[in-house]
Formats: sequence, C-alpha cells, structure tokens
Amino acid sequence: GDFLRIVNNRWGGIEILFSHVHVQGREAVSEILSALSAFSALSASDRPDAIVLTRGGGGLEDLHAFNDEQVARAVYQSVIPVVVAVGHERDESLADYVADVRASTPSNAAERIVPSRADVKYELDMMLTHNEQQLQFVMDEYRTAADKIATRVGHILERERDRLITIRTRLHDQALDRRARSRR
Repeated sequence: GDFLRIVNNRWGGIEILFSHVHVQGREAVSEILSALSAFSALSASDRPDAIVLTRGGGGLEDLHAFNDEQVARAVYQSVIPVVVAVGHERDESLADYVADVRASTPSNAAERIVPSRADVKYELDMMLTHNEQQLQFVMDEYRTAADKIATRVGHILERERDRLITIRTRLHDQALDRRARSRR
C-alpha cells in the first residue's frame, strides 16, 4: 500500500514485479528463498534493478523468517541488490544486517530506491543553469577576444590607409612636378 503509493508519487511509470510470499508462518522461509532465487535466475536484461523484501509491521515473533539463516544468506548472496524493509523502525532482523540497503519501513524503502521527480527536476534545472552560466562566460571571453582582434585589425587597416594616402599624395605631387617640368 504505502510502498506503491510513494513509488508512484515519486516517479510514475516504474515497472514493479511482484512475488507474493508469506512473510510469517511455515511457508515463509521457503517462499522467500524461492522468490529470491527466481529473480536471480532471470537473464541480466530481465532482472530488476533492485529487490525489495518488505512487509508491514509486526511483533518480533512475527519476524522469524527474516531472522532465518538461509534467508540471510540468500539476501547476502543475491546478484541483485536487496533492500530489506521489514516492520517498523524499532524492528531489526538478521536480513536487515546483510541487505545492501536497510530501510526502516516500506515507505522508507520506496523513498530510498525511487528518486523524487521534483528532486531530479531541481537537479537538472541547477545543472542547466550552471551550464548556461559557463557557456555565457565562454561566449563573453570569445566576444572580448574578438573585440580585441577587431580593434587591432582596425588599427592596422587605419595605418595602412594612412600609408596609402601618403603614397598616393606623394605620387600625385610627383606627377604634377613632372608635368610642370615638361611644360618649361
């Protein structure tokens, strides 16, 4: 109940595979072992990203399946990361100690394995803002460099224009001089 609600609130559209097992009673240990084994036997492409071994709260006497050595070994040896979320915060079992992640409650398990869409959006927004600022900084640097180059090229062109004007004036004066001498 809470697990599914929180998963869907945090990030909808996640595919969840269920393996319904007894969590207390005579069948509990064998069913938990079978479920862990079945998930591990899936091909690498079909395996889930994580297994959540969970149940609602109960007294310590109801947690005997999670204190079973075979279950603890299966959790520890699982090729798929296992989150154990058994009972309420005060409850601890052997499986909790060998899990990849121990969650205090099923709700906490959902929060730990599924990112919050709002948090991811915030992170992406921050990354985009940072990247835009970096890009703006780089563009400003290029603009400054381009302005400096344009200013230098402008000075060089002005100098060359002045030199050409001087040469043209000199040639014009020489031509006038030649005409004046040829008339004498």
